[in-house]
Amino acid sequence: MKLFSVVCAASLAALPLAACSSTPTPKTTEKQADVKADAMAALDRAKLEDPTLTARLNEAAAYAVFPKVGKGAAGVGGAYGRGVLFEHGTMVGYCDLMQATVGAQLGGQSYTEIICFETQAAVDKFKQGDLALDAQASAVAIKSGASRNARYDDGVAVLTSNEKGLMAEASVGGQKFRFQPM
Repeated sequence: MKLFSVVCAASLAALPLAACSSTPTPKTTEKQADVKADAMAALDRAKLEDPTLTARLNEAAAYAVFPKVGKGAAGVGGAYGRGVLFEHGTMVGYCDLMQATVGAQLGGQSYTEIICFETQAAVDKFKQGDLALDAQASAVAIKSGASRNARYDDGVAVLTSNEKGLMAEASVGGQKFRFQPM
């Protein structure tokens, strides 16, 4: 258990440095292709888990797919993930999310996050880097019928799936996003 705590702490220490030095767009065309493929695979899995997701995505002004968000914490926590933004079903750019939390928390996990934007104004806010989800934002776990019942809050609905790992937390924090067109 002590080794696990040390690994989590080391990962968290490196997370802000990795996030600050990177851009939403992967550096090589191979890594760009990987992010696109991972996003498409995550969408396919989510649609299998929840058949109502397709209708939700078709009605949305846009949606961002973060296929692999890694999260870790040992008192102070962080998360990072790269993804792509779709408008009208077409990939229009790369995006990333960064999360910082403080509180009683320990562990690590990975998950997929899909953010649906109800209006063009919400999409524009996301693209400009002005969207931040606070600790009060609630995510709906993707399962059969869940996306149909997910509610927009300020033009944004958050869906998550494929949570792997173990995370115990009672923390305060939020997510911030960056966008870069293709």
